[in-house]
Amino acid sequence: MEAKGRRRLTYYVPDYVVFDLETTGLRTAADDIIEISAVKAKNGNVIATFSTLVNPGRPIPKEASKVNGITDDMVKDAPKLFQVLNQFLEFIGDYVLVGHNIQSFDMKFLDCAVAKCERKQVENDYIDTLFMARSCLKELPRHRLTDLAAHFHISTEGAHRALNDCMINQKCYEEMGKQLKERKADLDAGICPKCGGELVKRNGRFGAFLGCSNFPGCRYTRNG
Repeated sequence: MEAKGRRRLTYYVPDYVVFDLETTGLRTAADDIIEISAVKAKNGNVIATFSTLVNPGRPIPKEASKVNGITDDMVKDAPKLFQVLNQFLEFIGDYVLVGHNIQSFDMKFLDCAVAKCERKQVENDYIDTLFMARSCLKELPRHRLTDLAAHFHISTEGAHRALNDCMINQKCYEEMGKQLKERKADLDAGICPKCGGELVKRNGRFGAFLGCSNFPGCRYTRNG
């Protein structure tokens, strides 16, 4: 369940925190956070980073280590979750949170973490770049973070460690933000964002709307 007042945004914002979690597995109730990383941006530029390993107090499954490269030896001297959670919450403040697939994964783990540590619910609005990619990059067959990086020619060296994934996603988010701005400019100018044709006013069964002048080759429409 979403925290009270929290919203998933569908538009670009210039001030935000990209965050990513690495965990012992995929089950929110049964698994634990083993790495928390974040990148803070203002006006689209990175101004600060946060990153720490977390000792889960239990062995890390080999399957998880194969994905993220984090082992028991790496976290044995790391702080426990309750020791670092306040630092992370202070870092994100009231910034909009950005992440890839965070609605289904990271936000749920974060909600579980604050509940375990008896902290206030995280009510920050957030942007899931998976949903953004599906809207901006419909031509891609898949929308994993590595797919977006490849599309934008962004290096994925060090992928699957939290801070590296944050840096990669920050760059992808900015690129998609540019596309959203261009699309809005085209719409404001009366240009079809799909084919570049002129948008013309038409009347339909449900009233007036704008349609592409290249119909039926292009079937783009929007409310007029």
